[in-house]
Amino acid sequence: QVQLVESGGGSVQAGGSLRLSCAAFGYTYSVYCMAWFRQAPGEERERVAVIYSADRRTYYGDSVKGRFTISQDSAKTTLYLQMNTLKPEDTAMYYCAATYGASCQSQSNFDYWGQGTQVTVSS
Repeated sequence: QVQLVESGGGSVQAGGSLRLSCAAFGYTYSVYCMAWFRQAPGEERERVAVIYSADRRTYYGDSVKGRFTISQDSAKTTLYLQMNTLKPEDTAMYYCAATYGASCQSQSNFDYWGQGTQVTVSS
């Protein structure tokens, strides 16, 4: 199993930056991929970015492409999300997630979730 703990959320003005971190504890060696999701009030949970453990290949949602960067440390025990040029519509609870499985397409593929960290962007 994997335990995930997010940090780094906060309030920022539009155009600013934040860096989220997600510490992974437990059996991280066999994690297939990790991801950041976000959920705004009244909205569905949205996949923001994915990183594949084997080759560090990344995927980004259209709404964040070019502004956000997902990365991992060399030990693959900490996941990051660098968020630049933030917009009010980026306001949401951000969650990191991990899976041992072979698909990272949707939230149903992810077995392990953190508690979330709030990001608020004001205009």
